[in-house]
Amino acid sequence: MRELVADLFVSLDGFAAGANEQPFFGYFGDELGAWIQQELAVPQLIVMGRVTYEALVQFAPDEQDPISTRMSELPKLVFSSGLQEPLVWKNARLSRAPVADEIRTLKAQDGPRLRTIGSIRLVRSLIERELVDRLRLMVFPVVLGSEGREPIFLSFARTPMTLKGSKCLDARILLLEYAPAKDERV
Repeated sequence: MRELVADLFVSLDGFAAGANEQPFFGYFGDELGAWIQQELAVPQLIVMGRVTYEALVQFAPDEQDPISTRMSELPKLVFSSGLQEPLVWKNARLSRAPVADEIRTLKAQDGPRLRTIGSIRLVRSLIERELVDRLRLMVFPVVLGSEGREPIFLSFARTPMTLKGSKCLDARILLLEYAPAKDERV
């Protein structure tokens, strides 16, 4: 059975973005860059929603850096009722199928792992349906407060998690890896 990994980049106070924030909240470093390249080297199908697709497609297909080039090479599945085919990003296909049904079907098939990058609403719906095998949070050392946009966990139901690993990158960014906890009470 294929694994689904959900990756979210987040501020200390739980936001995916901020007003006028730089990429990576301004904390890009060598170790974070190496981690991104290492993760993109793994065979995978990237799963995303419309908002993330539209954000990434603005720059990735035309860039020539190794990260953008690899993102263009990887297969991508985009869930959207509003986008139209053909999608402009190489190796991207559109799905209008119910998300949970399509992900269950994909997880039951042989193939590379499934991975979300961003796509907060999509990740929430997948967690609610118990389809996420690992949730990885890249926590950046900044509190955005009133500048915060896109609160990640605001409308989530209570969801117990078990810490599976942690790593510090560039002496300031924490990678926290969780798996859903089954019937665990805190």
